[in-house]
Amino acid sequence: MTRVIIPFALLVGLVLVASDGRARTGDLSKDPADLVRVYLSLDSKGARLDSMSYESLRPYVNWTDEPVWGHAVIIEGYEVVDDIKQWEIVSNTEVVIPVRFRTVGSVYWNTAGFLADPHDEEIGFRVKSVVSRWKIVEPMLPPHITRQRFVNHVRQSSLEETNPAHRQALDALHAELKKAK
Repeated sequence: MTRVIIPFALLVGLVLVASDGRARTGDLSKDPADLVRVYLSLDSKGARLDSMSYESLRPYVNWTDEPVWGHAVIIEGYEVVDDIKQWEIVSNTEVVIPVRFRTVGSVYWNTAGFLADPHDEEIGFRVKSVVSRWKIVEPMLPPHITRQRFVNHVRQSSLEETNPAHRQALDALHAELKKAK
């Protein structure tokens, strides 16, 4: 048994050392747009819906605390602009990378209400070298979560809710989000 485990452990270690995984995304030798992509991927999947999963975003941003947002922006998707000609190059250690969001609207926590506001929006993400790593230094935006992920989150919250009035509000929100375009 040991004969099998030791070579397997060495192989796994070699793969981990040779891999170019997400943990190295902030490396200055990497494309800063990759860092923005990873951050937005996590955010769009709901990483800021609870404090435990928020920790997964810390390696990508330069702020330690985030405000308590009263709402989340619901999106259909986003595009990180790869064309360097469209970036604002501030210096060799700082760039502003445009990101295009397809926004559906916003969900407000205190009322469990959805405000439809479909539009396209372009926001520049300022990425800078901080302690020899790429970090997003601004903007600090409210969560931007895909509609489908948020629909699933609301549905799960409704199933777990014991208060009938709260469950009814969540069910109404669920129905609004599903029909939103």
